[in-house]
Amino acid sequence: MNAGVPQDRPARAYDVVLFGATGFVGALTAEYLAAHAPAGCRWALAGRDLAKLERLRERLAAVDPACAALPLLRVDAQDAAAVRELAMYTRVLATTVGPYVWYGAELVAACTEAGTDYVDLTGEPEFVDRMYVEHDARARETGARLVHACGFDSIPADLGAYFTVRQLPEGVPLTVDGFMRSNAFFSGGTLASALTALGRGPQTLAAAHARRLHEPRLLGRRARGPLGAPRFSRETGTWALPLPSLDPRIVARSAAALERYGPDFRYRHYASVRHLPVALGGAVAVGATAALAQVPPARRWLMDRWEPGRGPDAERRARSWFTVRFVGEGGGRRVFTEVSGGDPGYGETAKMLAESALCLAHDALPETAGQVTTAVAMGDALIHRLQKAGITFRVADAR
Repeated sequence: MNAGVPQDRPARAYDVVLFGATGFVGALTAEYLAAHAPAGCRWALAGRDLAKLERLRERLAAVDPACAALPLLRVDAQDAAAVRELAMYTRVLATTVGPYVWYGAELVAACTEAGTDYVDLTGEPEFVDRMYVEHDARARETGARLVHACGFDSIPADLGAYFTVRQLPEGVPLTVDGFMRSNAFFSGGTLASALTALGRGPQTLAAAHARRLHEPRLLGRRARGPLGAPRFSRETGTWALPLPSLDPRIVARSAAALERYGPDFRYRHYASVRHLPVALGGAVAVGATAALAQVPPARRWLMDRWEPGRGPDAERRARSWFTVRFVGEGGGRRVFTEVSGGDPGYGETAKMLAESALCLAHDALPETAGQVTTAVAMGDALIHRLQKAGITFRVADAR
């Protein structure tokens, strides 16, 4: 039982509810659950379009005939009353509906009050910081575990750094650098979330400032996730470009919560590129996209080029892969580890979200509550699940 959960909390009808199941990643997550949810797991699909949910259920029944009876729940993410009722029915609510800054707040609020565990796929720093300020304290009282970034943002970085730290000595300063490579493509929903986040610079800064005012200061220890600088990485033989993503912040929050990361911990996160011209071109493209995202008409034009709900086909996803290589140092020891898998944005992200929800619903876990990371809430249990599901966590070398 979670710390602080009221003893008289009513029994739940479902173990897991997947919200936004008819979106591109949502449907992939539903297909994964249909194939891999354990016997006896009570799960349901939720969304605002009942006809789309029914068509999805028909597809799932082809994977598992038992899915023909899968419960369907019609709920709009912005209908506060309906969302509150939904949260009371389930032990874990998983949502794929983004941009989360637009469509996620009511779900987090409802789960907080109901003492329901919550998982999402957000990579939006503003949303994560706002939800911390607004709901962390109350979630600690109700026992709700609010676990953001349960997809490619930020499980490979968070659990990869956690896995790396476990190979290093205890009680000493530690540093970990992560180098990410992939050949993957993106969907319209991912583009919409990224452009929304890039276009909300002032709001993101304000949310980060508000969080710093609310977050307790770490006493006697230090945990950092600085951006770093572009450089050639001798460890990987590639050019390392700092990634201004949510990942380093998530890793630093895991380090702040867990003493195993040592008295002084630093994590840096990079894109790993073999050839300098490609690295320079990528940096220019990211800068241009960020600049365009500041102009509303340009941002809308970019979003219209690839509408939400669309994404790479199965053949393209089958050719996609990712690798994050980690270099960890501390106490006179250096380790090289790796997290790798298939299509990161869709197939593996759906797998990560589904396994996170199942882990919270069914596994014996540390007692935590409030806004917590995957490493803090699930740690070894989730790594074990992902390894069984085909995502590699390995030690490549140690010196």
